[in-house]
Amino acid sequence: MTREQPEITDPGRDPYTPADVAHLVEIVGVRKANLTPIPLTVLGVLAGAFIALGAMFFTVSITGSALGFGPTRLVGGLVFSLGLILVVVAGAELFTGNNLIVMAWANRKVATLQLLRNWVVVYIANFIGAGATAMMVFWSGSLGLGDGAVTDTATAIATGKVSLTWSEAFVRGVLCNALVCLAVWLSMSAHRVSGKILAIIFPITAFVALGFEHSVANMYFLPLGWLLGANGVTLGAIICNLIPVTLGNIVGGSVFVALVYWLVYLRPAHGQE
Repeated sequence: MTREQPEITDPGRDPYTPADVAHLVEIVGVRKANLTPIPLTVLGVLAGAFIALGAMFFTVSITGSALGFGPTRLVGGLVFSLGLILVVVAGAELFTGNNLIVMAWANRKVATLQLLRNWVVVYIANFIGAGATAMMVFWSGSLGLGDGAVTDTATAIATGKVSLTWSEAFVRGVLCNALVCLAVWLSMSAHRVSGKILAIIFPITAFVALGFEHSVANMYFLPLGWLLGANGVTLGAIICNLIPVTLGNIVGGSVFVALVYWLVYLRPAHGQE
């Protein structure tokens, strides 16, 4: 028996309380876990494409910047926020954000197989969407912007990612998805689109500026680097990056956000377990 669900606060008031958000995340998690294959896959492909567009925006924005390291990273993170804004506001299924389904799973509202099914289908669909966007960007000729400077930036990003050690990639993945899931959490506290966008911007800007690793973004950056012939970016290197980053993302989102907030707001009350 779980703690009694509080009445959701007046929808005319902004924002929802953290306790309200916990129950909303649980409700949304159940809905996501029960999506049928076609909408789940299509929405997953869209999410991969949306994140890839944010990644492309990031690449162009930091190219040739004379602002200095910190301010350039700040601008890059700000524009990268486009990806999650599109996912949340337009609607899509993103693997990293769906780690929050663990709240419903921990409360026994979602079965383990339902959780894993959602993650596997969405992860593959995200890869298709991000990879397809990378190919379209490659074929579009837009990487030639700035007399080829954007190409140099894209190859440098990919090379830097595959040069990370396993432990570096894992820990950066943990930190990244803690911030991504907090961005989703904060966006659910808002009633208005403007509030959702504002809630997303700061956590996403932070993870990008700090150099953390997002598995779905890497599904764009790394295949694009491979298409461009970036140094060290092979199919094997891509896999060796995605495995630790993905595992880190799962820990960051599922444990450090979902399970922590489940423990605080949704865990069965003492004496009623």
